[in-house]
Amino acid sequence: MSANDQLESYLSDAHSIEEQALTQLRAAPDIAGDAGLAEIFTRHLDETEGHEQMIRDRMEAHGSKPSKLKEALMKAGGAGFVLFAGSQPDTPGKLVAHAYSYEHLELASYELLEIVARRAGDEDTAVTARRIRDEEKAMAERLGAAFDTAVDASLRKLSPDDLQEQVTKYLMDAHALEQQAKKLLEKASENGGTRELERIYSEHLGETRGHAALVERRLDELGSSPSRFKDAAMKLGGLNWSGFFKAQPDTPGKLAAFAYAFEHLEIAGYEELKRVATRAGDTGTVEVCDRILGEERAAARKVAGAFDGAVEASLQAVA
Repeated sequence: MSANDQLESYLSDAHSIEEQALTQLRAAPDIAGDAGLAEIFTRHLDETEGHEQMIRDRMEAHGSKPSKLKEALMKAGGAGFVLFAGSQPDTPGKLVAHAYSYEHLELASYELLEIVARRAGDEDTAVTARRIRDEEKAMAERLGAAFDTAVDASLRKLSPDDLQEQVTKYLMDAHALEQQAKKLLEKASENGGTRELERIYSEHLGETRGHAALVERRLDELGSSPSRFKDAAMKLGGLNWSGFFKAQPDTPGKLAAFAYAFEHLEIAGYEELKRVATRAGDTGTVEVCDRILGEERAAARKVAGAFDGAVEASLQAVA
């Protein structure tokens, strides 16, 4: 596969991601639980409609069209998440955390697309990718600034006496996320594509095991334990990812983008947990969150710093 063929594949992926984003953003304002959050999603819907058209234009310039299969799968995934988020008692928090992660998936995808475009000598696509990437980054920053609002909206109907119970539930969610993170990183440590990426994934796998132990200890101190149901569901998701990556010819690039996004899903989860714990006066849980957040952010930066290597490994894999 030539660099130009790979570029067309990345454009197709980007278009599919925008289709899923549109499905989610069209429903998000109605389930956001807060007028300010709804406005953030409505504003980005307009931007995303523009992104979809810009990518479609670049595909047409290459004589290609969106993949109907990819579009259908991504739309279904978007609709599925909307149903999931709407069924949760803390819908605003789940919605904002997922959206924060998804914006970083898009951000990573456009970073990779720009690298591939420049290697293929397509400056127009590189400029388009950078423009969209900047708008995705701005949306991620708006969501990051809205964690307090999301937590307030999630807890609005609860009495102060229920806050400690909510801390326990958020800790269970965090533990379940760590279980899926372990599955993803175990896969990544073996198939990262470069020694640098495999080292990054392997080092963070060790940290992630430590995070799970910290959360377990905190749950035990609060007289609780991890949720077997949530852990099992997230482990299954990790196994499904293994199958997904095996089916991809450009695993290193896809893996780096997913790992980067998943780090930000965890970051969002711990940011919200920290705020719930602060409202409950649970300083022990706040300290756990601060410790883990520092390592999650550092891991995300390391993965982003290795995107060039991920692209090179992907191009070699399909050459």
